[in-house]
Amino acid sequence: QVQLVESGGGSVQSGGSLRLSCAATISAHSYYSYYCMGWFRQAPGKEREGVAAIGSDGSTAYVDSVQGRFTISRDNAKNMLYLQMNSLAPEDTAMYHCAAYYTGIAAAGCPIPISRVPGYSYRGQGTQVTVSS
Repeated sequence: QVQLVESGGGSVQSGGSLRLSCAATISAHSYYSYYCMGWFRQAPGKEREGVAAIGSDGSTAYVDSVQGRFTISRDNAKNMLYLQMNSLAPEDTAMYHCAAYYTGIAAAGCPIPISRVPGYSYRGQGTQVTVSS
């Protein structure tokens, strides 16, 4: 079991930056490094969109629309996940959620893409990001 709590959202102007954080609480007998982690977002009236994922081996993947602007990272010692977002645009406005997929293997990549959000069993409540033009 894992509980996820996001923070760091806010309102910025187009071109600005934000850094999202996700704190993971892991149940006993498990380890943060056993989880593939990711971020997805959902804007009002739109479908959920996987944004980025990172394996416990550090391998990363991004949706095309954020490639080169967003950077996902994790600190396995602190059970933390981050999303550095630069060059933000109004179309990035959404509720951002972190998500976890249990692999049971330390130092592993993500076995499923973040585009398959329902496959990530654990998801946080989200933090709102609003970008104005």
